[in-house]
Amino acid sequence: MTRPTRLWAVFLVLSLTVLAACSAPPPDQSPGPRWLPRPGMDWQWQLDGRIDTSVDVPVYDIDGFENDAATVRGLHRDGRKVICYINAGAWESFRPDHRDFPRSVLGGPNGWKGERWLDIRRLDTLRPLMAKRIDLCRERGFDAVEPDLLDAYLNDTGFPLTAAHQLAYNRMIAQLAHDRGLSVGLKNDLPQVPQLVDDFDFAVNEECEQYGDCAALKPFVEAGKAVFHVEYALPVDRFCKRARQLGFSSMRKKLDLGVWRQAC
Repeated sequence: MTRPTRLWAVFLVLSLTVLAACSAPPPDQSPGPRWLPRPGMDWQWQLDGRIDTSVDVPVYDIDGFENDAATVRGLHRDGRKVICYINAGAWESFRPDHRDFPRSVLGGPNGWKGERWLDIRRLDTLRPLMAKRIDLCRERGFDAVEPDLLDAYLNDTGFPLTAAHQLAYNRMIAQLAHDRGLSVGLKNDLPQVPQLVDDFDFAVNEECEQYGDCAALKPFVEAGKAVFHVEYALPVDRFCKRARQLGFSSMRKKLDLGVWRQAC
């Protein structure tokens, strides 16, 4: 092959390569498939104190601010999935982002020291603040998010909140998590389970047996989605049989949500 022919061949190969690159679709930037917890998985819920990683369960639910990426990696090495607890319904004076919340969105106290309800009607203000919290969960390697206090409309918050406001806010939270490749749990808010079961990947519930409304969570189990459930006051022999029949992941905890647990 003569030199001009070789140069022409090189030029042709380079041209075809450039054309292929230009016509190819952009690389997929969407997050990978998210973890979808199934009914009946055992779990540990610890929001207080140093995390005890010795509990032999496949799922841990821990505080997103208080636990770093190394803790999450350690749980992953032990074969656990890890849920990131954040407060999505109340301002907390003790969190590092507390100064980012304008006073106009802060309502009345919710019964926990240093906490005040948020005006969930203000999606424009709260969306970027909650996005940052969920970003923290993703950056630390969590698999899922447990956004607390998704039932503000059922409480005396200081704002005229309606069920429609809560639906819009809860769906916003779910979308923020899904956009980041994280699964997300519906915390309590039993009256809106029928409307929200398709938006959330699992449920987290406190004391549905105590108040006689566990049946409201059946749509999650019927959809193949876990219900992570705790009771505080009832002994295990008062709720575990019923919980197993419903397909729940149930245990008894103390209200401080430390290490102690009694599993069903």
